[in-house]
Amino acid sequence: MSAKSVTTKALAKKLSEKSRVVQAVKVQDIEDAVKSPYFSPVQTRHQRKNNKSQRKGSEAPVKSGKPTSTSANSKPIKVNALTNNIELQSVKIKENVSEIKDIHLDSNKTNAKTESQDKWEPQNWRLILENIRAMRADATAPVDTMGCHKCSDNEADEKTQRFQKLVALMLSSQTKDEITYEAMQRLKSSGLTPQAIIEIETGKLEELLKPVSFYKNKAKYLQLASTMLVDKYDSDIPSTSKELQTLPGVGPKMAHICMATAWNQVTGIGVDVHVHRIANRLKWLPKPTKEPEQTREGLESWLPRDMWQDVNHLLVGFGQTVCKALRPQCSECLNREICPSSTYKSTTKKKIKSESANIAPKISKLENP
Repeated sequence: MSAKSVTTKALAKKLSEKSRVVQAVKVQDIEDAVKSPYFSPVQTRHQRKNNKSQRKGSEAPVKSGKPTSTSANSKPIKVNALTNNIELQSVKIKENVSEIKDIHLDSNKTNAKTESQDKWEPQNWRLILENIRAMRADATAPVDTMGCHKCSDNEADEKTQRFQKLVALMLSSQTKDEITYEAMQRLKSSGLTPQAIIEIETGKLEELLKPVSFYKNKAKYLQLASTMLVDKYDSDIPSTSKELQTLPGVGPKMAHICMATAWNQVTGIGVDVHVHRIANRLKWLPKPTKEPEQTREGLESWLPRDMWQDVNHLLVGFGQTVCKALRPQCSECLNREICPSSTYKSTTKKKIKSESANIAPKISKLENP
């Protein structure tokens, strides 16, 4: 045998041993499942040394005589564990992202609630209200002496006084306080209790109410309401605004004012023609209103609750004396400079300008220089 053939056999044997080593390599990393652990089939000595050290550090030892199968059906444990770990991390990331989105949505909702809590309110409303309070203190209005709270008999029992305040409110609708007060005096002289209103003839009741606006309808409502009070409330009036509005002829305005004057409970702002008119003139509403109930809702949306009871009395008297329906006395109003509906025109600037102006005297052309 020639030396050349011997060398060839030795080289072939050496290559076969290396191939067995390659087959015995166990896949450990997820990247090993898709590519060979070797960079190139032809490697330098330094590359083989690095590969060998990497296999020793990361691969499990292979027992002799029991080569590890590398078929496609086998699933390395560490690959599955790593894949599961990646899937778990992916799920956690998705959960974190969803939590972040939820937090972001919650923060948006919180911001929306905060913005809604930052209620709209008109400019200078506190100053305007204090000026109205000052004007009301200087002048007495009809509501101060002849309002519904002044129409009851102070010597009667509390139940009767509450009923009489309710009757005064029912008569006051679209009626001046002076006329309501006089009608209440006539009714009290004949006996003003629920039972007395039921027993009186309708025609006589109408005569007692004249010249109250819509006195015929109001006489009918008084008798119907009195019958309900006797049957359901033992001749007393209901103690809630909702129940009061079930009585014939009683609306939200009357119910809220009655709760304040008869039961000393604040359930809402009583809006009559004066409050409705002045609130719109002062721009105290988010938008102009046509109905008193819309005005009530607009005022209650921003006005502090502890002012609800006073605002009706203040604005009614202010409307009777200064901010009248036809000819408002803007020149006498303390809010004339800041009221958005004021017709007052200041002449201060014009006077100052005319007084401070220096006009040179004219020189006649006929005069000698």
